[in-house]
Amino acid sequence: MAGAGGGGNDVQWCFSQVKGAIDDDVAEADIISTVEFNHSGELLATGDKGGRVVIFQQELESKNQPQCRGEYNVYSTFQSHEPEFDYLKSLEIEEKINKIRWLPQKNAAQFLLSTNDKTIKLWKISERDKRPEGYNLKEEDGRYRDPTTVTTLRVPVFHPMDLMVEASPRRVFANAHTYHINSISVNSDCETYLSADDLRINLWNLEITDHSFNIVDIKPANMEELTEVITAAEFHPNQCNTFVYSSSKGTIRLCDMRVSALCDQHSKLFEEPEDPSNRSFFSEIISSISDVKFSHSGRYMMTRDYLTVKIWDLNMESRPVETYQVHEYLRSKLCSLYENDCIFDKFECCWNGNDSVVMTGSYNNFFRMFDRGYRQDVTLEASRESSKPRSVLKPRKVCTGGKRKKDEISVDSLDFNKKILHTAWHPQDNIIAVATTNNLYIFQDKL
Repeated sequence: MAGAGGGGNDVQWCFSQVKGAIDDDVAEADIISTVEFNHSGELLATGDKGGRVVIFQQELESKNQPQCRGEYNVYSTFQSHEPEFDYLKSLEIEEKINKIRWLPQKNAAQFLLSTNDKTIKLWKISERDKRPEGYNLKEEDGRYRDPTTVTTLRVPVFHPMDLMVEASPRRVFANAHTYHINSISVNSDCETYLSADDLRINLWNLEITDHSFNIVDIKPANMEELTEVITAAEFHPNQCNTFVYSSSKGTIRLCDMRVSALCDQHSKLFEEPEDPSNRSFFSEIISSISDVKFSHSGRYMMTRDYLTVKIWDLNMESRPVETYQVHEYLRSKLCSLYENDCIFDKFECCWNGNDSVVMTGSYNNFFRMFDRGYRQDVTLEASRESSKPRSVLKPRKVCTGGKRKKDEISVDSLDFNKKILHTAWHPQDNIIAVATTNNLYIFQDKL
């Protein structure tokens, strides 16, 4: 199999672009912390630990190469969050962007939500290619004129100018989370969104910044009795009353906001019984869910824990309908992964446009794709070595023991500092964005 892709075909994935500096010495602020396509796939946003948001726009297909999709080039860059200090708690609040979510487009402008640990901001990204000239009370350089000197009135006119992309903050949603925000999700009603931290989930109206509704609160009266935390939350793609949240215990709870204002009582609980033969000291850590994503159809949801990706049918709570091993060869390495804290890495996952393939990241800059219909999987690598334009990515294999074949890599030589935590799939095409430490790789299928 050349590679997993959409529509049941064997897709050959090719290198398209890489963004970011090549230096081995990576600045902490440049580390990418989130990646997200907008609903059309024309725009691709990344957030980093320095609080910046960089938006790439897909160029129109060139007439010379109609078979070649347009490349993504920088469209807008802006500072979304600044470092802050909570004087009451004597805590520094990092500027790192935890999540970006696009709102469905309603007019010429685009809107997105970005969040750090404490504050969510709604940004408007708009284009301006005309400027007004011929004011009555202003000179062309902006100085105001004395009204008594105005003897004739003129009608201001718009003149063309170089395209300028402006990012302006329209709303700031602050002071609603005691703990660190890990998820934001826009509702299908396009009026509300949720934000989740370790112990609470809040529901916001996009127009109202001074208060939100607390819809989930799992904080115990005595914090010593705390046994689990919320790790991710998401709204259903087309049922505005339904959302799910996952926990550090490996459970997923589906809640219906029609039942009660406070959704402490879930409607469904998705949990897989633990295999006693795999029980170990690390069982609880590796069962913690790091990401949950509904399929575009809304019928399934996907969860990612440390070693596996699981697909759940919303109609069956007892066990997942599909389980994919991401890097089972690491089970024997859990002790060393615990010592270097890698076992706490939070890998994300994503669906392709028609829900037939899922993708998630791994170590050594590997990323994995699983074709659900054909039950095929492939391991690919994002590296500078295979970054010649249109070069086909070769599937990689990890050798766990015995004699290593020529093109295999030993599990002992994997680089755990190189990891792919954030991935995104274009909503319509076979174009994927994969974030290594400070580089964004874009791959597409070979047309």
